[in-house]
Amino acid sequence: MTHSPATTSQRLLSSALRAPVMVIGALLSLLVAMPASAVGDEGSAALAAFLAQPIDPAVVSPDLSWAGWIIGLPAISAIICGLCCALRIRNKLPAAVTVISFAISFVLVFLLFRTVNPNQAVVIPLFDWIAFTWGDGRWHGIGAHFALYVDQLTLFWMLFVTGLGTLIAIFASEYMESDVGKGYARFFFGVSLFIVAMAALVMADNLVLLYLGWEGVGLASYLLIGYYYTKPSAVAAAKKAFIVNRIGDLGLAIGIFLIWVNYGTLQYDGLFQAIQEADNPAGGWDASLIPFCLMLGAFGKSAQIPLYVWLPDAMEGPTPVSALIHAATMVTAGVYLIARMFPLFVINPEAMTTVAWVGGLTALLAATIGMAQYDIKRIFAYSTVSQLGYMFLGLGVGTTYGACYHTFTHAFFKALLFLTSGAIMHGFAGQLDLRRLSGLRRVPGFTLVSWTMLIGCLWLAAFPFSAGFFSKDTILYWAMFHPTFAQPALAWIGLVVAGLTAYYTFRVWFRVCAGPVAYVPGEDDHGAAHDDHGASHAGHGAHGEHGGHAGHGGHGHDAHASGAAHGSASHAASAGHGGHGGHGGHGGRGGHGSGDFHPHAPRLAIKGVLFILAVGAILAGLPTYLVMSGHSSVNWVESMVGNSSAIMGVVPEALDTSHPHLLGMDGHTAMFVLSTIVGLTGIFVAFILHLQNRRLADRIRSGLLASSATRWLPTAMENKWYVDEAYHACFRLPMWVGGHLLHFFDKHFIDGLLVNGIGRIPPMLGRLFQPLYNGVLQGYATTMAGAVGLILAWIIWRWVAGGGA
Repeated sequence: MTHSPATTSQRLLSSALRAPVMVIGALLSLLVAMPASAVGDEGSAALAAFLAQPIDPAVVSPDLSWAGWIIGLPAISAIICGLCCALRIRNKLPAAVTVISFAISFVLVFLLFRTVNPNQAVVIPLFDWIAFTWGDGRWHGIGAHFALYVDQLTLFWMLFVTGLGTLIAIFASEYMESDVGKGYARFFFGVSLFIVAMAALVMADNLVLLYLGWEGVGLASYLLIGYYYTKPSAVAAAKKAFIVNRIGDLGLAIGIFLIWVNYGTLQYDGLFQAIQEADNPAGGWDASLIPFCLMLGAFGKSAQIPLYVWLPDAMEGPTPVSALIHAATMVTAGVYLIARMFPLFVINPEAMTTVAWVGGLTALLAATIGMAQYDIKRIFAYSTVSQLGYMFLGLGVGTTYGACYHTFTHAFFKALLFLTSGAIMHGFAGQLDLRRLSGLRRVPGFTLVSWTMLIGCLWLAAFPFSAGFFSKDTILYWAMFHPTFAQPALAWIGLVVAGLTAYYTFRVWFRVCAGPVAYVPGEDDHGAAHDDHGASHAGHGAHGEHGGHAGHGGHGHDAHASGAAHGSASHAASAGHGGHGGHGGHGGRGGHGSGDFHPHAPRLAIKGVLFILAVGAILAGLPTYLVMSGHSSVNWVESMVGNSSAIMGVVPEALDTSHPHLLGMDGHTAMFVLSTIVGLTGIFVAFILHLQNRRLADRIRSGLLASSATRWLPTAMENKWYVDEAYHACFRLPMWVGGHLLHFFDKHFIDGLLVNGIGRIPPMLGRLFQPLYNGVLQGYATTMAGAVGLILAWIIWRWVAGGGA
């Protein structure tokens, strides 16, 4: 199909946007500086085969309009929670309303899944929204109605969005109960708004409605991250998330505009048909920028380089918010966007290469930072960034199936990990420092938490035959062997990251859940003074083990942390001593007899959700298990992704005939063996350093810090490679200085001199002549006499100046 030329006004608008778009393109092109996979003759043939996979037109199905309640019910929940907030309701009604609405939405998604033909996308019109026309041509109108585009990718995403949203809301009903009557209703208002926006984003029929949901997700995240608005750190984190995401959103907005300029429609169905029918689907230079603009939006929402910095700070929000953001909603939006718009990416190999490299490098960077953090939630936050990097790597090497499958498995095990860390935080008065917690699997009430966390850790570490292993292995395999978009260097980087992930994941579990019992409550414990005493006890234990006084005399915050770190190690050793029996009580403090702090064990709502999530994480591998056992010939996740606009990322069997080999083994076998080796190695190293001999980890760190040649490594990793500081120096500080200079210029020159200065002249003149008009008769006579005198003086001066003639 040949596109008719756009109108002059459209071309003018396009030209107006060229400058910023070119800048964005130039910046992104720097990321492509590394060698892209050459698409030679064989690759061109493979690319042509990819493009030959058709996307069938959707059919309009108004009879399925009941599906609109999938968005409508969470919206009603948000309204009710808002009313509860305004009326200061002091019970758990907001939680009940939220859980019920989410659960019904999940049931409706499942019914829709059973109703819709998996091989046929449908458009479900709900109501007219935006419709402008000024002619009969393609570029003579903009239509964006409130309609749903439902294919298997939509249903795949909505099943875990609504399902996990329901479980997280149940968890939060107990976790947030201390805020009943305070921020309880406000919290569930934000959660409901989050699901509304995410549902609109995923189910949208067009890019304008997607953008509405996109911005709604950003607003909800701002409200929830800043939930504790009296904490400066929470306010700063909320603003950081909001601002960083706006940078990405600008790219998405430009990308949507360029799509309309080049293809004349914003509706998915029309867009996919236009791409397939176009003589040159890649289009001109502005069309080639579309995937770069879209990926900028995706990088912002899914926390990729260079826009990942907001996600770790989002831990300032309540833990259920972290689970919601990291597992089910916000961060998966970028992956969904690229999978949905994959036809625009696959025709642009440079864009694919950029996505792959950004994803791979993000995975590596975040993994190195996660290795050196001590806050459990922050470690899991960086692991989210790293795992998202894997997903983008999968998209960039052409496997939407691998990326979507990893999104699916990650949603379960990451929600499980965040909620287990939330249960620990809830029970230990806000304590999340892994140096202050140990042996929780033996603490009454935390056994289930510890073992479910183990399942989450195994899945995150890609333990062989876990769901996380299968999804990650799929990405690494295609990164190594994809017929068109393979990036072997990134595959090796991915293997290294897999080892690092296994290490830092089990560093958490071995420190927190294994070993002897030892814990120090967090800052939320009301017996703060006593806590300090307890912390000193922990440090004292360290003295007994290490023969030093680390932590013993510490009274400051950092000293306590250090003391606790050694204290944990000491308790591990004390258990081995068999003596020092009080040490276990030391850490537990209650057992030591000094503490009146008792861990607050989670109740049914929290434990039930953790159990269901653990089962869900295990069952996430079911699609692969069924294929491996011969009970199914098709992986249903692959089938769902293949029956959508992401079909070009499901490698056709016709292209998978190369039978690649690596290290003398079949490609699949080689990647399986390598992934297994690096994963088990990471777990083994964590076992040695953080369970069997915790003092060895301290000695290694001390040794690295003692040498000037290696000091930079642990220091940089613990300080997150100083990326925040670099951003502060490059962007925030210059803008701060510039803002103050502009404020000074505006205050003293524009406002002070020009506006107020000119405005002060008439009053000054008035005050100068005010004595002449004081209302006293003698004053007027004096004025008149003075004026006559001046006139005479002027006449005399002129007469004298003229020579007296």
